[in-house]
Parts: sequence; structure tokens; C-alpha cells
Amino acid sequence: MEIDLGDGLAIRPWRRGDEPSLVVYANNRKVAGNLRDAFPHPYTPADARSWIDRATRQDPATSFAIASGVEAIGGIGLILGSDVFRRSAELGYWLGEPFWGRGIASRAVGAFTAWAFARFDLLRIEAGVFEGNPASARVLEKAGFTFEARLRKAATKEGRTLDLLLYARVKE
Repeated sequence: MEIDLGDGLAIRPWRRGDEPSLVVYANNRKVAGNLRDAFPHPYTPADARSWIDRATRQDPATSFAIASGVEAIGGIGLILGSDVFRRSAELGYWLGEPFWGRGIASRAVGAFTAWAFARFDLLRIEAGVFEGNPASARVLEKAGFTFEARLRKAATKEGRTLDLLLYARVKE
């Protein structure tokens, strides 16, 4: 799978050799502070190797790199729902700080969401944003997601309990 985002950027599978750039861009408190605790900080070479091992063994593949022609600069993926939520998925994404503010994340989220609806039997893709992260909320809005709810005191990150803003895109 490869999705061309234009300007030499693409969404593609994680692969061996992505570890150095993964450490460079993931080892940033501003990135990790807006993601689940499963995304470590500090982000070490061992973390990168472990992630690449896990991502390259997924079946079906649901975790991908956002990459320039030279290196991985971020990540995007889905957690597929099960049981009564089998036609829903949760979207997650991150981008290295040097690439913020260029519209890359919005393009990636929009293109990846279209791919996911075509690839999987999904009717709903949702994403949560911690309060205080308006840039990520804007990424989702630009990619066609709609704000649905404020889940009060739903997440605890770095010792702070936060509201979670729930966004979704529904396949009509």
C-alpha cells in the first residue's frame, strides 16, 4: 500500500531503515504529549526497533509511515473495532514537529481515511483529541471529520485529567 500525498510525500508501510528518523521525530515531548501513553517518551532506538517489528507483522496492516522521499516523518494508523463496533475504527496520527503547519497531516488524514473506507468494511472512523490541542482538531476538520462530543475528564496524561474531543467521519 502506498498513498501519494503530493510534494514528494506518501503514506507507506513502515520498514527496516525507518528507525533513525523515527527516533529523531518521535523523541519529542510535544509529539508524545498529545498521544496515548503507549507512545513512549523518551523515544529510544529500542522503541523504534520494537515498533517497526510490530508494524511490519500486522495482518491486516493498519499502521503506516507518513514519509518524504528520504525518511519517515510521522505515522498514521487505525485500531479496528470488534464485536458490535466491527464497522468502526479509531484513527491515530502524528507528525514530526519540523513538518507542522504545512497541511501535511490534513492531507494524510483525508487520504488515509478514504483508503480505509475502501479497504475495510467500515462505516465510521473516529479520532479523539486532547483538550488544548486545537491544531489536531483543525487537522480532522480539514479532513472532513465532524466534532461530535466533549468527553469530560476522559483521559489522564502526564498527571493531568483532560477532556477528550471526539471527531468522526461517517461513510454515507
